[in-house]
Amino acid sequence: MLKERNSIEYELYAPYALFSEVATRTGGEKFSYQVPTYQALKGITESIYWKPTFIWVIDGVRVMNKIQTEGKGIRPIKMNGGNDLSYYTYLKDVRYRVRAHFEWNEQRQDLVQDRNENKHHNIAKRSLAQGGRRDIFLGARECQGYVEPCSFDSGEGFYDKYGEMSLGYMFYGFSYPDENPEHNFIAKFWRPVMNNGVIAFVRPDAQSLDCDVIRNQQAVKDFVIGDNFSLAQE
Repeated sequence: MLKERNSIEYELYAPYALFSEVATRTGGEKFSYQVPTYQALKGITESIYWKPTFIWVIDGVRVMNKIQTEGKGIRPIKMNGGNDLSYYTYLKDVRYRVRAHFEWNEQRQDLVQDRNENKHHNIAKRSLAQGGRRDIFLGARECQGYVEPCSFDSGEGFYDKYGEMSLGYMFYGFSYPDENPEHNFIAKFWRPVMNNGVIAFVRPDAQSLDCDVIRNQQAVKDFVIGDNFSLAQE
């Protein structure tokens, strides 16, 4: 797995996590995937630091703790009022190491003036050292987590000598309208394999991903520097 020059590496941990999507929420129940999705890690990295000038690309995740689940009885609020009873299956005592880098959003020609790699990289590293700019959630609002800088390859993980582990057919992530030239809202799926605890993500534009267009040609908000957008200060 190649480490880009503008990469950040961080440890992500929490008592509980719930990485799910529509197919794992049948009948009002929620059941977590065994590992975080690409989209979940992208959202967490954006909580550390993000601007529409660039897109975070997740290179890989390393599963440090044993995969464990715990079921909980939940009383969610019903749409027509009152409460219902559901069972959610969470991941328990999770700890991951993540490597990510950013690339310019080529669909954002209105923000070319903000393309300063060194500036954004330094801000991202400082934001990571402070635990991120926004609260960290691992798939659900009730699963608050924490991030801190680390070395991706250091330390001992539970699956370091486990070999290959197929994780089945999983949700990968979204491509939002301002991230592709057709301005479509796209859902993507794939079949990840964990190798000695490490999942190396294919690129979000990889041909191997199964893509499903949810909405065609969506409107994209324009940014005007000095009006509704300010340049990041290093």
